[in-house]
Amino acid sequence: MKQQTLLLIDGFNLLSRGYFATSYGRSDDQLSKNDRGQYVNAARVFFQKLFQLTRHYDISHISVAWDGKREDTARNQQYSFYKAQRNDLPEPLIEQYHLTVELLDKLGVHQLHVPGFEADDIIGTFSTIWSTEEFGQTYIYSNDRDLFQLLNPTTSQILSKKKQEIVYSSDSFQEEFEILPSQWVDVKALLGDSSDNIPGCPGVGEKSALPLIRQYGDLKQVFKNIDELDPAFNRYKKKLLAGEESTWISRDLSQIVIDIEEVKAIDTNQLKITWDEELVLSEMNQHGIRVKIR
Repeated sequence: MKQQTLLLIDGFNLLSRGYFATSYGRSDDQLSKNDRGQYVNAARVFFQKLFQLTRHYDISHISVAWDGKREDTARNQQYSFYKAQRNDLPEPLIEQYHLTVELLDKLGVHQLHVPGFEADDIIGTFSTIWSTEEFGQTYIYSNDRDLFQLLNPTTSQILSKKKQEIVYSSDSFQEEFEILPSQWVDVKALLGDSSDNIPGCPGVGEKSALPLIRQYGDLKQVFKNIDELDPAFNRYKKKLLAGEESTWISRDLSQIVIDIEEVKAIDTNQLKITWDEELVLSEMNQHGIRVKIR
């Protein structure tokens, strides 16, 4: 049987990065539009990247994961401050989200949003299924480093960094960070994430979060050993004690869900690439988006 390779795309992560990279310093009326008057600066980046990844990694299956409404997610229901500081999206980006969804539908590319969950959770559930069932390799395309916790021998993550792409496998992650991918959520719990309004443990930064988890294995052991903490971490003892509650809350917020029932119910055959190349080129050309399929 031909090796199956799944590509999971964090939809808003790619679309918004494409938008802000091509709109920097420009007013709305300076953004690229097609002959129909539709904004396409972000959609163009999105589809060019989708087909580039499909070619480069010999992808057989794809799913694009979209976030549900922020206020409806389980994280927001429990912690109202989560992502509360984020501004509304620019109108041209919202328009291109709808255009991208429409075009993916026309091309038969699987896409999904599940009320109450975020794209990370959809990606987490699909990648876990793919790995557990031994279907083949999975590539996650996102710049969200929270997803590192999903890495395993058959799941890698592709990140864009300084105009190049880095592929993190489970092995390369362990080589760089000297912890297991499953321990990453504990590092994130200590660090927090200002972009998501996750508090972390105030006063504990990158210089201490990773070494703490390297030495003690997980948060439970860090706090269990707080009275006999290695002298190297003495300066953080008071901060850890004061920030224990917010650290555990941050862990809850950082932990990716890997068992969404709506995702588990999907037949993985629906993720197969079945597009007709002529149709792809025709649709893209009609919308002023130039792509290379092969």
